[in-house]
Amino acid sequence: MQSFEVEAEPSSSTAPEDAAYGPRGRRAMFVVERIRDMIVAGELPAGGRIAERVLTERLGVTRTPLREAFKILEAEGLVSIVPNRGAVVTELSTSDVEAAIEVLIGLESVAAQLACQRGSDAEFDRIEEHHLRMVACFRAGDLMGYFHLNQTIHQEIVDCAHNPALSRIYRSESARIRRYRFAGNRRSERWARAVIEHEQILDALKQREGALLREILRAHHLNGWRVTRQVLEAEPAGRTTKPAQ
Repeated sequence: MQSFEVEAEPSSSTAPEDAAYGPRGRRAMFVVERIRDMIVAGELPAGGRIAERVLTERLGVTRTPLREAFKILEAEGLVSIVPNRGAVVTELSTSDVEAAIEVLIGLESVAAQLACQRGSDAEFDRIEEHHLRMVACFRAGDLMGYFHLNQTIHQEIVDCAHNPALSRIYRSESARIRRYRFAGNRRSERWARAVIEHEQILDALKQREGALLREILRAHHLNGWRVTRQVLEAEPAGRTTKPAQ
C-alpha cells in the first residue's frame, strides 16, 4: 500500500506561516489531505483515537493546523471530536454505509439526465482527461491516485447537471463514506471491473444518453457495494460492522 510518510520541515527561525507548506490555511489543508488519505486507506482505523503527538511529528506541523484540520474533517463526517478523548475516526455501521450508497445512487440518477442535457463539451473533455489519468493509475497499481480521480469524476458528472444544491448534497454524502467506498477497490477483480464500467460511463456521457448513463451509474454503484459489503463484514468485530444505532 502506498506510504503516506512526509518529511518533517527543516528547523529554522521562520514563523509557521512562512514554512514549507505556505500560509496557515494552506498548511491546514495539507494536514486535512494527509489525514483524509490515512483514514481512507485504513491507516487510522474507524473508531480509533487520533494521537495528536504522533501526527504532529509525522507531518512536521504544530498542533494548531492539526486541530484546524480536525474541524474540517469533522464537518466532512470523517472525524468526531469527543470530550476527554479528542479526535476519533468516525465509525459507521454497514447499514449506515448502505443507506448512504442508496442516497448517492438516487442523486446520480437525477444528475445523469441533467448532465447529458446541460453539460458542455469542455466539461466532458475534462472528465475524459481525468478518466485517462485514472486508467494510468490503475495500470501503475496506484490505488490512492486512482481513487482520488475516481471521486473527482463522479463529482464532476453530478456538477455537469448545473444544480448547486444537487452538487452540494452529493459532495457532502460522498465525503462521509469515502473510506468505505475505497475498501471495495482493494479486491483486484472489483478494481479491474470498475475501470471497464467507467469506460461505459464516459461513453454514455459523451453520447449524451441520459437514461443509459443513469442505469450504468446505478449498476456501477450496486456492483461496488456488493464487494465493499463483503470487505466490511470480513473486518474484525467492532470495526464498521457494529449494529446501526
